[in-house]
Amino acid sequence: MSEFQLYFGLGKDHILDYSNGYDHILFVVALCALYLMRDWRQVLILVTAFTIGHSITLALSTLEIVTVKAELIEFLIPLTIFITAASNLFKNEDSLSGRPIQLNYFFAAFFGLIHGLGFSNYLKSILGKDERIISQLLAFNLGLEVGQIIIVAIFLTAAFLLVDLFGVNRRDWKMVISSAVAGIALMLLKEKAFWIE
Repeated sequence: MSEFQLYFGLGKDHILDYSNGYDHILFVVALCALYLMRDWRQVLILVTAFTIGHSITLALSTLEIVTVKAELIEFLIPLTIFITAASNLFKNEDSLSGRPIQLNYFFAAFFGLIHGLGFSNYLKSILGKDERIISQLLAFNLGLEVGQIIIVAIFLTAAFLLVDLFGVNRRDWKMVISSAVAGIALMLLKEKAFWIE
């Protein structure tokens, strides 16, 4: 196995590992909760915005150009999940397809910056003192993207089955998913409140 394949696999496995990467899975689900399979263009833009955000800080932090305390990042990640999921509760999902620019795209890009710092903590722990990290960084990031696309595909397929085939109300789907994710994020926030001993 080549080094590229190794780091690609580590990136993919990191985001798909529900025991360690559940926070990132929850964020991707919160981002997609408003959308159905027919909204794939908007979802593609959303995922690309998140990718741009986390790629920037993943690179900057892994290369040690930017340093942020791990405890702060571990708190901010569930905060981004909560804000995204809670904001879904107040959005009219039926009007999304008519708007070329959506607030969700900015959420995804900005919050992606925070998630990239979280990804970098994991990557730095694997790299150790290795100074040749550009190819590893690229492979890891590509692995993250493949994992993210898998999560989106599973979520949109579930939405298609339940909403389009079985007739679950689209608003109810959005409310249940977003409320559940927001509730989990609140528990994570309490758990990650580093200033409370």
